[in-house]
Amino acid sequence: MRTVKKTVKEEFVELFWTLLWALVIALFLRTVFFQPFHIPTGSMYPQLKVGDYLISSKYAYGYSRYSLPLAPKLFSGRILAPKPKRGDIVVFKWPRDNKTDYIKRLIGLPGDTVQMRNGRLWLNGKMVPSQVLGEEVADDGPAHVVTRIRETLPNGKSYIVWDARVSSADNTFVETVPKGHYFMMGDNRDNSLDSRSWGFVPAENLVGRGEIILLSVNRNFRLLKPWTWFNFRKRGFVSLRKSR
Repeated sequence: MRTVKKTVKEEFVELFWTLLWALVIALFLRTVFFQPFHIPTGSMYPQLKVGDYLISSKYAYGYSRYSLPLAPKLFSGRILAPKPKRGDIVVFKWPRDNKTDYIKRLIGLPGDTVQMRNGRLWLNGKMVPSQVLGEEVADDGPAHVVTRIRETLPNGKSYIVWDARVSSADNTFVETVPKGHYFMMGDNRDNSLDSRSWGFVPAENLVGRGEIILLSVNRNFRLLKPWTWFNFRKRGFVSLRKSR
């Protein structure tokens, strides 16, 4: 039995098609199912830390133009769109420019009223149940003390927020969430620019629901500095959908 020896040109063509198909499959999976995101700021401490890499599920909320690379204007609104739930950690395009990826917790659904009073969250005229858990030294920047508070939303979703100080965001006007929009807030309440300052997020801007922390690196991690590559936190594969 004779073996057919491939020419250099044939091997190059085969490699080209292999890489092209791998790219097409990766692009399809990223567009339709999952997309990775890197956490650049401390607005979602203690749940999400700077340097976390998380996976979001795009199918969780259906699809809009922002589900596609470069957000082409192929259609408006959302298709195949299950409703988001209070307490979800959501990746979305910042409504001020419709380009920048933001990640916050969904607090208010369409029709809800949302207000902060003396640092406590009120939904639809009722204070959200909260439990003070104690204090800790925060690691989201220069050392400072924060109060850990567990909030429990009306649907039973429970999570921990940080309260660092008295701030202007501790007291807000009553906001009614318009139809087709959502009210987002960071868990690091005094270190988060969110719907309290820049308004509601249109449903079309939702990109995906945070699912798991895939990898977590420390602040000094740099891709081009190999000696920092092994400076990981032990936080991989943390589910973001379970109550904390």
